[in-house]
Amino acid sequence: MGKVYVFDHPLIQHKTALMRMKETTVKDFRELAKEVAMLMGFEATRHLELKDVEITTPMEKTTVKMLDGEDIAIVPILRAGLGFVDGFLALVPNAKVGHVGLYRDPDTHKPVEYYCKLPVDIDKREVFVVDPMLATGGSAIDAIDSVKRRGAKKISFLCIIAAPEGIEALQKAHPDVDIYIAAKDEVLNDNAYILPGLGDAGDRLYGTK
Repeated sequence: MGKVYVFDHPLIQHKTALMRMKETTVKDFRELAKEVAMLMGFEATRHLELKDVEITTPMEKTTVKMLDGEDIAIVPILRAGLGFVDGFLALVPNAKVGHVGLYRDPDTHKPVEYYCKLPVDIDKREVFVVDPMLATGGSAIDAIDSVKRRGAKKISFLCIIAAPEGIEALQKAHPDVDIYIAAKDEVLNDNAYILPGLGDAGDRLYGTK
């Protein structure tokens, strides 16, 4: 069973709290999303393997630890997941980026895929599927289905806010996927929005509400 990590880092908690505030501007919300993504990416990549590499400093030769490859792919769920990409890429600039496009049917609340473009070597990469919100879990489940169908094997999911219902659904559908969360919230309302939540992340990122 994949693990669920709820971060307790003070900076992640502080910046997530600022994102929740309704008076936070689009500019600030976007910058905070990038910063939280970077901090979460830092924590979520602790397990990456290292190798010994011989280098030459200005003083002498020495052996240091470096990443044993940077075979990482970041796959945002469009459109709100795009807010995670720049922060993650600041940490791993050689990562490749794929995209999965989903929208939620307003009547059924079920996700519908309209786009999927992934790196051709996705089967050789560790994949981080990213989306600010994990509500019902439907979008995350379908996005991970999409990348698995195209060959991805080692997958993690990162989000800022998650509802218990979404966590449970994602674990049931994809028990092999680790889940990284900045804040675990209380419940979904009748419209499948997370409470207390932070509103519609896509609208707040792009000023479309």
